[in-house]
This record gives sequence, structure tokens and C-alpha cells, in this order.
Amino acid sequence: MRFAAQETRTYHVTSVTAERRSLFQVTATAELFLDTLFGYHQQGKFLLHAFVLMPEHFHALITPAPEVSLEKAVQFIKEGFSFRMKRGRVLWMRSFNETQIASAEQFMVCRRYVEENPVRRGLVARAEVYPFSSARRGAVDPMPMHFLRA
Repeated sequence: MRFAAQETRTYHVTSVTAERRSLFQVTATAELFLDTLFGYHQQGKFLLHAFVLMPEHFHALITPAPEVSLEKAVQFIKEGFSFRMKRGRVLWMRSFNETQIASAEQFMVCRRYVEENPVRRGLVARAEVYPFSSARRGAVDPMPMHFLRA
């Protein structure tokens, strides 16, 4: 079995806080998480296509950099945030869920799913008003070229 090159792999990633604690109901904590996410994005560790930070979990649509595995990209985000929080307790569930995105259509469906999460949860009426989402903040990477060539 042959695997696609890392830069042609895009994933929908979800990770949940330990004990499903609502860490991100506090705006300062949510902003610290987003600073961490954007910081690793700016360092080129991954492309960030969409994201949402919910009270006790996050979703991200990412394409890891060629030299960065998916596991390492998620580790940067989770452990980077934990380090910046400087807490003695465990902040995240150990694992994360991922789905590899296989087509442009699946990419668009996933992006909508991620950005509409606060609406489905009843936190806002429109995704664009939720403060911790790419639907409001924008400034994310476009659909990867490997979907446009397919």
C-alpha cells in the first residue's frame, strides 16, 4: 500500500479537553489557545483551512507541512497550549480523532461542519458571529491545490 505525500494529506481533527471541562468559556483562555494555533500555523507547521473552538473541544481542518506528521501537528497545538497555560493538571484527553479528507467536495462539507458547530450547539444563530471560529475570523488557508488538480 502506498501513502500520499504528507503535503497532499488534509485532515479534520477533533480533540476534547480532559473530563470535557469547559476551559474555553473563559475568553482569555480561548484567546490563548487561538494564539497557540495561529503561532504554529505562522511557523509553517501546518496549513489551517478552518477551525472552531468550542467550550470543551476544538475542530480544525489542517494540512500538515511536508516534514510534520499529523500526530506532531496536533501535538504542537495541544502541548503548546498546555505549556502556555502553565497548569499542573492534564488539560486534554490523550487521543484525538481525525478523518482524512479525500476530495474537494468532502473538504467543503467538512469546512461547513466545522464552522457551523456553534450554530448546531445553539451557542449562536449564525456562524459568522461566533468569536472563536474561522467563520468569523477568516484569515485561513484556501483549499489545498491537490484537490483542485484531482
